Amino acid sequence: MRRDATEAISPPATGGPAAPADRTPPRRPRTRRLVGGLRRIAALWLFAVLVAVWWLWSADSTSTFFPPLKDIVHQLYELWITGDAKKNLASSLQNFAFGYLIAGLGGVAVGTLLWMIRSARDAISPFLYFLYVLPAPVLIPAAMTIFGLGSAMKVAIIAFAAVWPTLLNTLDGMRGVDPLKIDTARVLGMSGFRVVRSVVLPAALPQIVAGLRNSLQVAIILMVVSELVASTSGIGFFILNAQQSFAFVDMWTGIIVLALIGSVLNLLFVLIESQVLFWHYGARATEGKG
Repeated sequence: MRRDATEAISPPATGGPAAPADRTPPRRPRTRRLVGGLRRIAALWLFAVLVAVWWLWSADSTSTFFPPLKDIVHQLYELWITGDAKKNLASSLQNFAFGYLIAGLGGVAVGTLLWMIRSARDAISPFLYFLYVLPAPVLIPAAMTIFGLGSAMKVAIIAFAAVWPTLLNTLDGMRGVDPLKIDTARVLGMSGFRVVRSVVLPAALPQIVAGLRNSLQVAIILMVVSELVASTSGIGFFILNAQQSFAFVDMWTGIIVLALIGSVLNLLFVLIESQVLFWHYGARATEGKG
């Protein structure tokens, strides 16, 4: 009787001893983003080393063309923080913002329309690729003739050059959407506009964002190039004017400010991209674990 009672109380001997429950709370997405941010900051060690090397290597420099980094940093503070040079920064960023916004919205809109209207896509594609390979800087004289020497010319050049990566990536991304998803949405009774909004655009969004990122780099480049010709304001004008005036310390401050602007804009884009495409990265991580 004792043996039977013991067997009734004991758990079945089909497996080993039960493992203790894992009481460790799962790592939250916010914590993961914080860890990822700390890793990115730690990855800046090479940049810090290069800046330190530049500082030490140029400390005793007497070259007119390569002044000490200490003098450049001091002049950068005097001109761009407390001085009037920041007016050039505001002018450049304004032209960049308008040009990039027009390029981004126009590229997605035109790419979507061309995907929806196949006959128009087949007719316009050769012309689009002709304009795509046309270097935007060669159009500056024509833009000056049409728009004058003001901000409209700079915005037009930035928008023209930056629209192509977004437009072509939008079109290619929509072409790559699984036709089965589109057919399923139509069978469910979705209208054409709703299919594009709810199925095609989300599926093509990663490639569209990649195009927007390429457009960002192009817009920054053309922001400066458009200010190097017949301009009276902007970072490009400041750098060229300092070089022609033999103010090489000022010239280097403009170059550093431009590099900082590009880095900050790229960082902001990456942060926004991580928020917009969190579902995409999550799906890729799940596939990688599988």
